Order: sequence, then C-alpha cells, then structure tokens
Amino acid sequence: MKQYSKRMVIAHWLTLGLLVLAWYLGDSLSDSTDESRATLLGYVVHATAGIALLLLIAMRLFFRGKDGTPPATGNAVMDRVAHGVHHTLYLLLLLVPITGILTVLRSSVAKALLAGDASMLPKAHGFHGLLVHKLHGTLVNVLIAVVVLHVLAALKHQFIDKDGLLERMMLRRK
Repeated sequence: MKQYSKRMVIAHWLTLGLLVLAWYLGDSLSDSTDESRATLLGYVVHATAGIALLLLIAMRLFFRGKDGTPPATGNAVMDRVAHGVHHTLYLLLLLVPITGILTVLRSSVAKALLAGDASMLPKAHGFHGLLVHKLHGTLVNVLIAVVVLHVLAALKHQFIDKDGLLERMMLRRK
C-alpha cells in the first residue's frame, strides 16, 4: 500500500499536536475568563498555535496537491465517506483558526494584547453576544467530533480490517 509523503506525514502529526495544544489552551482560557484569571501569555500562545495551525494546513494542502495521496481502499462507499471526512477536516481546520482570529479582532483581546494589559482581557461572559466567538466554539466541537470519527476509522482499519491502512501515515517506511 502506497504511503503518504514524509512531509505529509510530518505535517499530519504536527497538526494533531498543535490542535491538542490550541484546544487545551482555549479550554483553559475559557475557564480562566470565567474566573477572571486569564493571562496575556495564555492568549498569545493560543493565538500563536492557531495561526501556526492555519499555516500548517495551508502547507498540507499544498503538499497534498504536489505529492498526491495513496489510492483509495477499493470500497466505494467507505472511500466516499473517507473522502468526505478528510475534506470536512480540512475545512474545519481552516475555519477554526479564522474564526479565532476574527474573535480576537472583534473583542477586547486585541486591545489587551497590543497594550500588554491583562486587565483589559474579557472577564466572565466577556464574549457574550459575540457571534463569531460562538461560531468558533461550535466549530471546535464539530472538529473534535470529526477527529474522533477519523481516529475510530483508523483504529477500525488497524484492528478489525487489518489492512495496514494506518501504515500510510507513519514515518517508518517498509
């Protein structure tokens, strides 16, 4: 079974790492905001992870177009589902950082970061009524659900189908 290029594999696993970091920080910031303990550093690292994720996804799309992808498994229905899930993942991985950037720009976060003043950060319910922030949170939840579906499908291939599909996304080459 043909594998993804090494740079696609590296980008895949870096995407996962950045996604986990951004999600963890975003969740922590949400809790901190409600308790008025959010920090500038937390916002900076969360935003940096989101921007890095956006750039990495752009690179992945470029690599995907340049390097191609391994052939489909041959099961027409499952191949269509996999195709849809992958395109949904890419779309969500673009939209989540974009809505995050818009949230920063449309809230007091940008002013706080530019001023270096944590007291200007949103406090409890500071994003209330900001539609783009609600959209950002909703997209994050949808992304988590699609990632879980993606992981479950990979595990199904590995342990039930035993077709070696997971090997396509590993750095170690046969």
